[in-house]
Amino acid sequence: CGEAVRECALRCDHCRYTCHQECRSLIQLDCPWPDPCQGQLSPESTLLPPCSQNVAQTVEEEKPKPPTVQEIKQKIEKYNAKVTNCLLMKLNDDGTYTGFIKVHLKLRRPVTVPAGIRPQSIYDALKEVNLAEMTDKRTSFYLPLDAIKQLHISSTTTVSEVIQGLLKKFMVVDNPQKFALFKEMRKDGQVLVQKLPLTEYPLYLRLLAGPDTDVLSFVLKENETGEVEWDAFSIPELQNFLMILDKEEKEKIQQVQRKYEKFKQRLQQTLKEARGKPG
Repeated sequence: CGEAVRECALRCDHCRYTCHQECRSLIQLDCPWPDPCQGQLSPESTLLPPCSQNVAQTVEEEKPKPPTVQEIKQKIEKYNAKVTNCLLMKLNDDGTYTGFIKVHLKLRRPVTVPAGIRPQSIYDALKEVNLAEMTDKRTSFYLPLDAIKQLHISSTTTVSEVIQGLLKKFMVVDNPQKFALFKEMRKDGQVLVQKLPLTEYPLYLRLLAGPDTDVLSFVLKENETGEVEWDAFSIPELQNFLMILDKEEKEKIQQVQRKYEKFKQRLQQTLKEARGKPG
């Protein structure tokens, strides 16, 4: 689920995989040490509570040691050697580094933007002029699905700052908490998606994975928290939701009607061909 393990949790006795208790039904372990008595390892037999000894101990994530400047330098050299374009990473004198990440925008809901505002110019960007503050008028529209935005960021840039930077570039005035940054990883023909915490550093993840976006890519989506907080949306947004639901309902009705119309035609054709034939 991507959330930190802060409470009493479940941990595999063999591979030490740790998860929340409420995530148990979602876990499919590929443990390298199967139980010889059962022949095949299953989540039910291997995910055992580490708190089973009447001790409410807390399972904390093991934080790796931060890499040294020399290690970062080696990783950057290895990364740049694989780059096929000019989007290289650069190491600074203070140990930080800068580079580029690409973010796929996969937003299903409309976003709120200022109405009647001209596109941002280079002058506005350099002077950090916030055009959204020039008018109180708002309107909603859909960002192009699966559009890609390239950002030049630092190793100290967090996920929260990336989200705010993307919203600013598109002049979106919605609350940044409505959005979340995910990482998509491809492994063994499967796409694994994980929500990134707001304090994560995307450029470091890019450095570790290499420049190949087929291995790791970043995606901006709506922040699904389980329950929709309708109070957080504006009236134009809510009106758009009603229009979308009405459109989807009509399309679903048309699909059902077309389906049974084809069945009706096939049945009539079969009856027509069967007339005059015995049995």
